[in-house]
Amino acid sequence: MSSYTIIVPDSSYLARICGTNDSNLKLMESFLGVPVFARGNELSIDCGDSYIEQQFRFAVDRILDEFSVASQNVTDSELIQSVLNNEAALDLSISIPGGTKKVFPRTKGQSSLILKMRSSDLVFASGPAGSGKTFLAVVEALRLLLSHKVKSMVLTRPVVEAGESLGFLPGDLQDKINPYIRPLFDSINAVLPSDTIKRLTENGIIEIAPLAYMRGRTLSNSVIILDEAQNTTSEQMKMFLTRMGENSKVFVTGDPSQVDLPKRTPSGFLHALSLLRGVEGISIAELTSEDVVRNGLVKKIIQAYENEER
Repeated sequence: MSSYTIIVPDSSYLARICGTNDSNLKLMESFLGVPVFARGNELSIDCGDSYIEQQFRFAVDRILDEFSVASQNVTDSELIQSVLNNEAALDLSISIPGGTKKVFPRTKGQSSLILKMRSSDLVFASGPAGSGKTFLAVVEALRLLLSHKVKSMVLTRPVVEAGESLGFLPGDLQDKINPYIRPLFDSINAVLPSDTIKRLTENGIIEIAPLAYMRGRTLSNSVIILDEAQNTTSEQMKMFLTRMGENSKVFVTGDPSQVDLPKRTPSGFLHALSLLRGVEGISIAELTSEDVVRNGLVKKIIQAYENEER
């Protein structure tokens, strides 16, 4: 029987995967149905079944990814059990050619979002801050772009200030729009080397497009992300959605609880969610506070505001 081995360079992470008296390895053995061995800086299984080997690789990669961002309030055994219980997420990792890391969904809601982005050409992702909707949309878009499924990636946001007047920003159009697009580039920076980002932006392969300047365009062979869509008007949303051309995907992300439009101006995002729900070819992913994976306090803050609204 052949042996399948994974090298874990960080000895501290390897010790955490094994657990006290190999207790965590026993969790993995129960999940995989085969013995797991730790030797030096290696984890191995004696198997020969390619599916089990793939699940072993996905599980270890996902556990290491979780270790790098885990809260101190979660024990290693709880974290590993959570990863193994969410078996569907193991097959939904996002690998970007030339990327710096593999990205895994951390909740069932995030797993559902990835499935919908892969099966539908137009996806609305609704959810609170920190639920991963923008990050996963950006990472999936980069996967499509760098796997040559599409030729360009277009990023746009409505230019609406969150309660503060920014005045007349200096510089050209690109300089003025950059503060609004910065959160999208934070997500790109998290998974791509800086030289790759520079090459893609300088060559226009990743394009920043102010929403107000998109009228009249047809975006073909592209993946397009409209972020902070709760701050679009109904007219802007209709204009944006009708830019979609052949062989294109559109991801629309928004947080219904953070609308910054003037009073009595209805949100185009909320209108679209109501109007287009159930239309064939369009998917809606609705994330909740349970999907928040930012600092643990963010989830508590969101839940406190939700409780007050109730």
